[in-house]
Amino acid sequence: MTGRADIPLNLIRDIANAILNAGGRAFVVGGYVRDQLLGIDSKDIDVEIYHLSVIELEQILRTFGEVLHVGKAFGVLRIKDVDVDFSLPRQDLKVQPGHKGFQVSCDPTMSFEDASRRRDVTINSMGLDPITGNLLDPHGGRLDLKAKILRATDPIHFGEDPLRALRVASFAARFRMTPNQELSKLCAVLNLSELSAERIFEEINKLLLKSDHPSIGFDFLRTTGLLRFFPEVETLINVPQEPKWHPEGDVFVHTMMALDQAAKLRRCDDDDLALMYGTLCHDFGKPMTTEIINGRIRSREHDKKGVPVTEAFLNRLRAPKSLVRKVSTLVRHHLAPTLYYRTQATPKAYRQLVRELAAKKVSPNLLLRVARADHLGRTTDDAMAQRFPAWEHFQKTVESLSLEQKAPSDVVLGRHLIARDLKPGQHFTRILTQCREVQDETGWNDPEKILDRVLHMKDADS
Repeated sequence: MTGRADIPLNLIRDIANAILNAGGRAFVVGGYVRDQLLGIDSKDIDVEIYHLSVIELEQILRTFGEVLHVGKAFGVLRIKDVDVDFSLPRQDLKVQPGHKGFQVSCDPTMSFEDASRRRDVTINSMGLDPITGNLLDPHGGRLDLKAKILRATDPIHFGEDPLRALRVASFAARFRMTPNQELSKLCAVLNLSELSAERIFEEINKLLLKSDHPSIGFDFLRTTGLLRFFPEVETLINVPQEPKWHPEGDVFVHTMMALDQAAKLRRCDDDDLALMYGTLCHDFGKPMTTEIINGRIRSREHDKKGVPVTEAFLNRLRAPKSLVRKVSTLVRHHLAPTLYYRTQATPKAYRQLVRELAAKKVSPNLLLRVARADHLGRTTDDAMAQRFPAWEHFQKTVESLSLEQKAPSDVVLGRHLIARDLKPGQHFTRILTQCREVQDETGWNDPEKILDRVLHMKDADS
């Protein structure tokens, strides 16, 4: 049994031995076992306890540290400062429509084979004896893992939780595995509207953050008809694009290609989620703006029109407001790097853009990554050659203007106006706005020089 250095493997063995001495058995189950067989670093360990009651389990765990109760619906116990979940075998799942989770009933007398039958797919239904290191695989998960096939552990129990359809989409994308026909049919009839927005959001996040090819997951949702629960994404299908700029096909095809490009640009930081959602949503405005003008397909102002659609989509998923602001800003400005390159935009335009980005906690680099994903997520010659001329130009311009870290601070403040014997009032706002425009246009950092120009302009207009 191997794993992360910070997982207390020796402690788990000691606990398993204590449980064995008390007449029980402990097996590591679920994703950790799967990931070990795949050679993937695993972040979570779940240990399932047999032939002991919750009270008996808690008594044993107390000898190893302070016991914490987490997830009441699941009956999960933890030892303080030990990142391992301990629970009894789950017998039945009862989804609570509209709620964040579901209730379970446990039966410690179940066999491992029967208990693992309640798990979603065979690759998650394996177990590992932490004492002997033996693999328990009553449902053929190891062979399915090798064959890269996703198969329901038990078709009868699979539909107990509709979230499993999204989990299958995520597993297909993360592990490049193919759901078999039976599993696809089982997923197709599940009703995702029974799930809470929070659970859906969490699972979509996993698809976007843990997969190198998130498009595989969304393609699975499309082929099973489950994309209907995400209408903003579904409506991208069959929306045409100008072949000169998008020879790859419709907006959905382009968005999926862009998502896979965005996955290459993740940095394992706080911006990753905004990057992925920004890319997913960047063309949400095209279905309502696409038209044929003089024989060419155009989607004028799709960047602007996509903002309210994006906000509605993320708000329905109960996404944090900070993420909604970031993603909406990325959608609104995703064309800027390319447009600024083509039009040779002035330093003033760059300063104003960075100010607007900064107000929503979006860095120029984050915007540039979304624009890069958009540009390379197609089959033009530039994209196929991984060329994006705007990337270097935009980046160098931002750096030359010292905008890569933060937006320019206002040089002229109210105190400078007061020092000129101007009395505070509503006109201060107008003057300070004009000072900011002069600052953005000239790059000056001398407040007196800027104020001289603004006041001179004001006198000239009088």
